[in-house]
Amino acid sequence: DRARLMADAGIIRNRLKIEAAVENARRLREIRASHGSFANWLDRHHPLGRAEWVKLFKKTFRFTGGEIVNEFLLSTGYLPGAHDDDCPIFQKVRKRKPAWMRSRS
Repeated sequence: DRARLMADAGIIRNRLKIEAAVENARRLREIRASHGSFANWLDRHHPLGRAEWVKLFKKTFRFTGGEIVNEFLLSTGYLPGAHDDDCPIFQKVRKRKPAWMRSRS
């Protein structure tokens, strides 16, 4: 697979990124085997602050940094987004009951 990916002109052919993608896929398979799903693994660690999430992802996966971890956790509901309580979008978010909201006291 690595050779095929390195030859694919349609993707960024950075050897380190390709190696990380292959390794991260292997690690995700391990997480699914041990926790039933990646979501279960996330829920097991939730709630964490941004810095703790980044530390966990860097320890668990390769080629992950603060920005990508932050964006992933925002988009999947494990960290709060950019909307204030009085924003109409916030009301839509509230209806979905994201993980970060369930952990609020």
